[in-house]
Amino acid sequence: MITPSRVPHLDPAGMERVVSPGGSSPVKALIDAFSDTIQLLFNPLDASRWLKLSAVCLFLGGGTASAAFHWSLSALPSDVGFQETLVQLRLYLARLPGLLSLSIALAISLGVAIIYVRATCRFALVETILKGEIRFRRGWLERGPLARSYFFWLLGALAALGTMLGAGMLFALPHLRAEAGVGEHSLAYSIMLAGIFLGEVLVGMVAGLLITLTDDFAVPIMYADRLPLLAAWRKLAGMLREEVGAFTLYFVLRLVMSVAIGVAVLLFLFPALVALFSGAIIVGVLVVMTLRLVGLAWVWTPLTILVGALALSVLMGLLLILLGLAGMPGQVLLQNFGMRFVSSRLPALDSLWQIPSPSGGSE
Repeated sequence: MITPSRVPHLDPAGMERVVSPGGSSPVKALIDAFSDTIQLLFNPLDASRWLKLSAVCLFLGGGTASAAFHWSLSALPSDVGFQETLVQLRLYLARLPGLLSLSIALAISLGVAIIYVRATCRFALVETILKGEIRFRRGWLERGPLARSYFFWLLGALAALGTMLGAGMLFALPHLRAEAGVGEHSLAYSIMLAGIFLGEVLVGMVAGLLITLTDDFAVPIMYADRLPLLAAWRKLAGMLREEVGAFTLYFVLRLVMSVAIGVAVLLFLFPALVALFSGAIIVGVLVVMTLRLVGLAWVWTPLTILVGALALSVLMGLLLILLGLAGMPGQVLLQNFGMRFVSSRLPALDSLWQIPSPSGGSE
């Protein structure tokens, strides 16, 4: 039954617009999100569900797991001697313009594919939180139109962001080169550098805010009402206008929770990554020493290159599993937080919950 605080506004045509103010407070939504996350992950404790959710959250990126992933990959080449190989590969590609163009095209195609997978995984996470189960094959088809709407918006937003930053750099680069060639930097040079830095920070903050609003609120609205992204954003804009204070408090709490989750995950990941890389190094040394004991030496041949590639693939697979498992609970909690907050203002979403909230939310 819909309580009086959740009665929707109706426009003159009788269509539901947004729910009137008076939904769950951010603190209450966070408490309910904690309960939902614990029940989803631990009641019962299902290893298959953990692995599937970890794969979904790893493709989503953007959280603490993503930061740890970039840190670990940047540290890996220097540890195992890949830096020189990468330099030689760049020089080799520079001598073959055709291969370089093909590599750039493949990289762009891979990036676009990852963005699309991210869009589908965002809806998969929302559906899993609502229904308590994760569906890949059937859910992929059902969520396809919604994911494509989000995908095209995200691709356009990233392209617009890159164009803005690129245009700003192209405009400022000739002036910066001219000032740098003088030797003594003028006040205009310093102001221009500061303006570029502040502009990039501002654009990044605005882009991050838009993506966060879309992931936390617009995507659940799209899923509940089966709306395209722009229609969901119009409904969300009405909520934002009516409850500026509540949404501001939500973002403050979300920032605090993001920092706390990031610290907790990195505290867990640091010893885990050290143990993983140390174990890999020990195994590699033992293999080489064992070969020497039987009178063989490790020589790079097609067979040993294949063995090394397989070993590296196993290591990277274990690394991805570890990073996904570490970052997944935090991403589930943050997504759940946004959904609990907005569902109390959107009966269509509130009615989809399979896990009742502790305060008596709908099933």
